[in-house]
Amino acid sequence: VAQCNLGILYRNGKGVPQDYAKAAEWYKKAADQGDSRAQCNLGIIYENGKGVPRDYAKAVEWYKKAADQGNSDAQCNLGFLYSKGKGVPQDNAKAAEWFGKAAEQGHAKAQFNLGILCENGLGLPKDYGKAAEWYKKAADQGYVDAKTALEKLGIRI
Repeated sequence: VAQCNLGILYRNGKGVPQDYAKAAEWYKKAADQGDSRAQCNLGIIYENGKGVPRDYAKAVEWYKKAADQGNSDAQCNLGFLYSKGKGVPQDNAKAAEWFGKAAEQGHAKAQFNLGILCENGLGLPKDYGKAAEWYKKAADQGYVDAKTALEKLGIRI
């Protein structure tokens, strides 16, 4: 936990100069010990190429380790990479699976993304009712894009 927290301090430049490479080093130490938050953060570092060369395959690898431990941020991020085919073959069914795991834990962005897949029949059967349900859950948490999506479906909240 302390190593991950130190990585966060370096990433944000809080109390130390901002240094993504040092953040990555500290995340890696914690991630190698099974810290799911550090694994997710390391995935973000690789996905964005901050402090390390951008490497979607490594991002997927770290997100998967965290996602398998139930980390909803990693599950959502993994869903996004599957939806875009970055670091993995594009697969909307897999995206839906990972968004679904995060959405069930109350992750607003995953709920919104799952709504998009339901609305458009991507990886799941097209289902406007299900889409609206997921958008509503995200909107209830203040996710603005979900409110807009509901309005597009003609649903006022």
